[in-house]
Amino acid sequence: MASPSPSPSPSRGVMERHLRARATPLLTDLYQFTMAYAYWRAARHREAAVFELFFRDNPFHGGFTVFAGLHDCLVFLRSFRFTDEDVEFLRSVLPPSTDPAFFHFLRDLDCSAVKLHSVPDGTVVFARVPLMEVTGPLAVVQLLETSLLCLVNYASLVCTNAARFRLAAGPGRKLLEMGLRRAQGPDGGLTASRYTYIGGFDLTSNVRAGFLFGIPVTGTMAHSYITSFSSLEEVQPHTLVPRNGDGEPVDLIGPAKGWLSRVSELLGAEPGDIREGELAAFLSYAIAYPTNFLPVIDSYSVSRSGLLNFCAVALALCDLGYKPLGIRLDSGDLCRQSVDVRRAFRLCSERFSVAAFDSLVIVASNDIDEQSLAELNEKENEIDSLGIGTHLVTCSKQPSLGCVYKLVEVKGSPRMKICEDPEKSTVPGSKAVYRLMDAEGHPFLDLVCLAAESPPEAGVSRTCYPLSRKDSVVTVTPAQVACLHQEVFINGQITSPLSSAAESRAKVRTSLQTLSPGHKRLDKPDSYTVALSERLHDLVSEVQKGGSADRGL
Repeated sequence: MASPSPSPSPSRGVMERHLRARATPLLTDLYQFTMAYAYWRAARHREAAVFELFFRDNPFHGGFTVFAGLHDCLVFLRSFRFTDEDVEFLRSVLPPSTDPAFFHFLRDLDCSAVKLHSVPDGTVVFARVPLMEVTGPLAVVQLLETSLLCLVNYASLVCTNAARFRLAAGPGRKLLEMGLRRAQGPDGGLTASRYTYIGGFDLTSNVRAGFLFGIPVTGTMAHSYITSFSSLEEVQPHTLVPRNGDGEPVDLIGPAKGWLSRVSELLGAEPGDIREGELAAFLSYAIAYPTNFLPVIDSYSVSRSGLLNFCAVALALCDLGYKPLGIRLDSGDLCRQSVDVRRAFRLCSERFSVAAFDSLVIVASNDIDEQSLAELNEKENEIDSLGIGTHLVTCSKQPSLGCVYKLVEVKGSPRMKICEDPEKSTVPGSKAVYRLMDAEGHPFLDLVCLAAESPPEAGVSRTCYPLSRKDSVVTVTPAQVACLHQEVFINGQITSPLSSAAESRAKVRTSLQTLSPGHKRLDKPDSYTVALSERLHDLVSEVQKGGSADRGL
């Protein structure tokens, strides 16, 4: 892993062009257009409607979720327009009986009449809480459904996964996302790199993500580089100028061979096991990148070859004033190997009086998942950084968050989905969401209220109805109250500054810090309470009885 390179901040135009190319009005399901057409034919397309976006269960059997994707949704809404090419394609896929005037309607459509209230990017959220409320003409807010779900579902899922890995790893270790080669296509790879960084990872191997989003990038070498060498004759060039620039170039092969003999004696190694090709690869790479020397050392044998060759080349670099970075382990018992490697570093530092060896880093990778990370933490190890790919970006424990987008109001009248499965019923009406906190600032309950009712107040008792406990009633008195929803889009314009990846990352860290330890526990966490206000609970009961919405004949 090379020394991490802080990526220059990309221009806003470059990033937004990328986002607009990813999400256009055609990034949706065909049935959205058939419904929009039916609304239009019935002259209902301009009726005021309210949809809300939420999920029903926290992912990974966890106690929390990190909301992400708002940035992309806002860029999508601002640029929502159908091109002539879009409209002509829709003509070809909708039935020939479709009225041609509908396509003129689509060509002029935008989101200037849409209003969006949302939880901020990077906020810790919980199941059944409305994350977004989308208000506007019925046809256009219907057309937004699939696109908004696409932009929020995976972003929130992979961001939550990254936050869980960060909690499992602890605050001290560096975390490198290296999942591009295992991601679900280039878009999945870029989305993963952006939102794993927001969720708590420090670095990415994804160069394009660094270019687009300003994420620090880093990298090392593959085993193929090591195995491509077979002898020291292949080291070209084999000289290196001292770091201070004084003196003639030094042939690095001789000093490295000398150090290899001394290191082998110090560590009690058998010289016959050392791979000359591996030494050649290390020398070649060190000469190319003398200030970023961090090779993978398990192409053959860590203890009998890789570690010895690394120490020899690293000591030769130190002689010339350079400071090597460390090594990467990619197979075998990572914990045991890291302990052995650290012991060798300390012995070299003490025997050869080389202080640089005291700060060499040990990076580990090897199909690491949340469980193996937890097991790693239970064992003695000396690992400083972790490279994680497959299980991070594919979210192998759970492939989807399951966000849904449901109609809750039309023309000021509440709407509710009522079905045989109570878990799939919705909560009617336009809403506001408040987070109630205790005296220590820990959230303990999210209260979902009707938008028109008075908000809860600090120090004032409030009766509410937990969604997780049917027919139960609780009375709570918050020490602090925060409104979760913010108006972020109105009249075709974004009303608050778009958050950068770094700003959203800081929001995640702050939001997680407020949670009590029980809610952050990765295994069997405490359940967080989401509740309805008394007025909203009464409205649900009324609608269920048929008082405010159709239930069928």
